[in-house]
Amino acid sequence: MKTLYFTTICALLFFSACKTEPKKEETAVIPEKSIPEKIAAAHGFDNWKSVKEITFTFNVDRDSMHFERSWKWEPKANVVTAISGPDTLVYNRNSMDSIALKTNGGFINDRYWLMAPFNLMWDSKNYSFEHTASISAPISGETMQKLTIVYANEGGYTPGDAYDFYFKDDHIIREWAYRKSNQEEPNLVSTWEDYVDMDGLQIAKQHNRPTGGPNLYFTGLSVTME
Repeated sequence: MKTLYFTTICALLFFSACKTEPKKEETAVIPEKSIPEKIAAAHGFDNWKSVKEITFTFNVDRDSMHFERSWKWEPKANVVTAISGPDTLVYNRNSMDSIALKTNGGFINDRYWLMAPFNLMWDSKNYSFEHTASISAPISGETMQKLTIVYANEGGYTPGDAYDFYFKDDHIIREWAYRKSNQEEPNLVSTWEDYVDMDGLQIAKQHNRPTGGPNLYFTGLSVTME
């Protein structure tokens, strides 16, 4: 009996020792967004996935001269309709001939003015960036944050070029500067203002230049969501 009792006690102690502590519930660690990601998110990038079609007209006024061209873009099919004066061209950006390639250069330029915050995501593998926490903006002189991106030296429409985005704590762009070939002095600076909410996309319709420069703005904005 003593042997059986001793064996039973040992077995109970063994199984007790083998019991494991209940697993603690693991909390997923969400990495903090980068500055480009925060800027894109502030401008509604999360809603872009639902966009079926976007139309816009790029306008430039300089003294008595006016220039404009209109675009309709179906991003999921990557089909673009370009309208400039009496001419209309429809092309697929996945397969472009020489005429479409030339027209697409204008589309890239105008779309960048309209949606540069989203290009921070679309072009994320093609540039390096640097964040400055506090600096005077070039036009207003207000204290803002600055994001500088410098494109790679090969590929794309602006290889080696740099852009400086100026923004406050809400990460909405107020001003920007373009520097060709990453030169020290900007080739142009302009405001980002007259924002409108287009189905969750925050779009600046007006870009004013200092010292009486050209007036650049967008009209005919429309967004169709799925």
